[in-house]
Amino acid sequence: MEFSGKTALITGAAGAIGKGVAADLARRGARIFVTDLDPDAVTEAVRELTEDGAVCEGLAANVVEESQVQAVVESAARFFRDSIDILINVAGVVGQGKVEELTVEEWDRVMAVNCKGSFLFVKYVVPYMKKNQYGKIVNFSSKSGKTGSALMSHYCAAKGAIISFTQALAYELASSNINVNCVCPGITEATGVWSNVSSGYVREMDMPMDQIVKKFTSKVPLGRLAKIEDVVAVTNFLASSGADYMTGQAINITGGREMH
Repeated sequence: MEFSGKTALITGAAGAIGKGVAADLARRGARIFVTDLDPDAVTEAVRELTEDGAVCEGLAANVVEESQVQAVVESAARFFRDSIDILINVAGVVGQGKVEELTVEEWDRVMAVNCKGSFLFVKYVVPYMKKNQYGKIVNFSSKSGKTGSALMSHYCAAKGAIISFTQALAYELASSNINVNCVCPGITEATGVWSNVSSGYVREMDMPMDQIVKKFTSKVPLGRLAKIEDVVAVTNFLASSGADYMTGQAINITGGREMH
């Protein structure tokens, strides 16, 4: 995969997966613009990426605030001289709880960050892609967007919506030479999502952590949880010219646990 001359905007880029995606794209020649919620975390991500040789800039934003998203996209466009080739929507949050105990605020937060955030970045990036008649958009869904997970009804609903959103965009944007796909990772080690989910299961299922890990690993045909590099590799393939004939797809990264 080669990205020389390409520009990429990555959301959720202060997290393990987002930063991994950005670093891999930069190593392969892309210029990078990163965003996340915490300004200090964005500054640190830019510092790390730049020290590793990336041509990189960043700006913090809350992905559910339209004016902040617009500011990020406009800043990225200035940095890239009016060309945004790749958008990777990594930003998202997870939540857990019995459906009868979920608050409306919890439901709205999970739906907003995962769905509204992805929509807003697509809304403001697509005009640049249409202008240049080129674009690659990769959204982040989840294994839970295809097959629901207990105690995560709001998260599953949000990630299922991302798949349908991706498919609709694929039809809508194909004539502008914009490919839109999404990835559906399973449980991924060394991420904030897994830390939050596993802690929740320890609490809700009253099981020690090693038993939780064993329980989930036993469901995976390949016998292990996903690694960050597994997710990065598939994500960046979808952003590459190797995926020029792929659009509207929801690609599983689950070690065989999800097969549809």
